[in-house]
Amino acid sequence: MASRLNPYLSFNGTARAALEYYQEVFGGTLTVNTFGEFGAASGPEADNIMHGMLETSSGYTIMGADTPNGEAVTPGSSITVSLSGDDSDEFGGYWTKLSDGGAVTMPFEKQMWGDVFGMCTDKFGIAWMVNVAAQE
Repeated sequence: MASRLNPYLSFNGTARAALEYYQEVFGGTLTVNTFGEFGAASGPEADNIMHGMLETSSGYTIMGADTPNGEAVTPGSSITVSLSGDDSDEFGGYWTKLSDGGAVTMPFEKQMWGDVFGMCTDKFGIAWMVNVAAQE
């Protein structure tokens, strides 16, 4: 397997909904395993996601899980997911979907360095930077 760097996101009971949402945004194949599948068949965490992975045809991988009960989750406080490319239609579509229901912190528009760039926090509290490289 080739080396890769990808985000691993923690959620407080919303991992399935978040990963399914990201699948709607980016497409791809989503696999999830619950705590119940790996030994916690009964109890409040049985249906929570122990590990989830979205792999897309564009080469993106997003992993995530529900944090076990008793562990604190502060969404978006220590990670920003950076998404960069040169297809303005593709990345504009990602921006529209990611910012829908969330908060835009920097509008998706042409910046002084020539690229189209924006920053938002999605409806699950995850911070995103989307950059479309300037076309020469």
